[in-house]
Amino acid sequence: MAKQKATTEEPLEKQLWKAADKLRKNIDAAEYKHIVLGLIFLKYISDAFEELYAKLKADEINGADPEDKDEYKAENVFFVPQDARWTYLQSKAKQPEIGKFVDDAMDAIEKENASLKGVLPKVFSRQNLDPTSLGELIDLVGNIALGDAKARSADVLGHVFEYFLGEFALAEGKKGGQFYTPRSVVELLVEMLEPYKGRVFDPCCGSGGMFVHSEKFVTEHQGKVNDISIYGQESNQTTWRLAKMNLAIRGIDSSQVKWNNEGSFLNDAHKDLKADYIIANPPFNVSDWGGDLMRTDGRWQYGTPPTGNANFAWMQHFIYHLAPSGQAGVVLAKGALTSKTSGEGDIRKALVENGFIDCIVNLPAKLFLNTQIPAALWFMSRNRKNGKYRDRSNEILFIDARNLGHLINRRTRELSKEDIDKITSTYHNWRNLDGKYEDVAGFCASAPISKVKELDYVLTPGRYVGLPDEEDDFNFAERFTSLKAELEAQLKEEAQLNEMIAANLLKIKINE
Repeated sequence: MAKQKATTEEPLEKQLWKAADKLRKNIDAAEYKHIVLGLIFLKYISDAFEELYAKLKADEINGADPEDKDEYKAENVFFVPQDARWTYLQSKAKQPEIGKFVDDAMDAIEKENASLKGVLPKVFSRQNLDPTSLGELIDLVGNIALGDAKARSADVLGHVFEYFLGEFALAEGKKGGQFYTPRSVVELLVEMLEPYKGRVFDPCCGSGGMFVHSEKFVTEHQGKVNDISIYGQESNQTTWRLAKMNLAIRGIDSSQVKWNNEGSFLNDAHKDLKADYIIANPPFNVSDWGGDLMRTDGRWQYGTPPTGNANFAWMQHFIYHLAPSGQAGVVLAKGALTSKTSGEGDIRKALVENGFIDCIVNLPAKLFLNTQIPAALWFMSRNRKNGKYRDRSNEILFIDARNLGHLINRRTRELSKEDIDKITSTYHNWRNLDGKYEDVAGFCASAPISKVKELDYVLTPGRYVGLPDEEDDFNFAERFTSLKAELEAQLKEEAQLNEMIAANLLKIKINE
């Protein structure tokens, strides 16, 4: 019986999320995420500090000083003052002033660690946060990776932090998409590009997911994490704070992840950077990006982007920052594949004719939390003739992945590992010297530039891959039954939601 229970038990992060969400009560997810993620971060740096503290204490006889900040700096560990340590805060968890204790702890840590200045949340003594619930939350977070060594603790806490970021993004819906790119999309971008070594850049980095997965990719493939360095920029200060915590909890150097409220176009924080890899998900179709102030900017080498849409400003910003053999994988609104508005078609033509476009992947709907606008991935390279891969300079690979993915709820779809592997292996087999690539009707096609020119430089994969071969075993009755079941499930979900709203309205009326 015990064995059966172990196999059906939910993963730790899901159990923690349910427990933490139950304590949320009347706090919006947008506000609550800073409370929960702030505590997870505090637990992480306290765990790392306490482990090194114990080692230094044991080595005092040889001159080690557990209260010397330089000892911690040398080991890349944040120094945590006495009243900010997790054990101290947990001892105060049941006191009504616990919110002030935590805010004071965040202040004290920032004062002792310059790289965290202005990063940590001080939101714990707000009136809408019940001290009892905060105390219970501290106890909950305190049980994560309890007693584990630093490496294990960091891994577990980092995984929980990342999982919670995704859950908060789902809970916030449209607003959540502003700081979070869905994990499956990030994994696809990273697996396609394989950033083993060099400079990785994201000029609209959100909460830093692209960097976390780039480093994870290197470690999973037995590479050296120190072989890559990260550079980023974010215009939303609240989101930048999340990125700094997300990277710190993974032990990733975030010193080159910059914030300014003007953004990458008006105030490029990395003007001289030439990156080996650019991985980015810029906001779609932004109209107020300051284009009217930048008509003669040096980045517009392939055409001046329209003031009413930043899509091709982003594209040229990426290309400008690519090293001579640099590669980029970015998300853009699907309209950028076909648009001819205000010179966009001419810019797209110039990018094709100059040999930058390597691969286009059409994505399924409902992948992104903040928009229903269809999206596509653009993979670009400054040198498609280099010896590392075969010469693809006269062709572009088109992949139509619209039919991949599965729904995780009524509004959101994600790509499975199998989906990611299918897309990635197709690209790598096409690109690599020893690859075995074949066109698959309805899914992928390698098209010569001459054909792209014939189609007036429209890059929609469907124009090139054609229709899938007819399936002889298609069962209409089976498909109809499946669709009917899906519809009934949706209607049932909506009915339950309406009942819940009606019950809550009745409670409010009674209370009045």
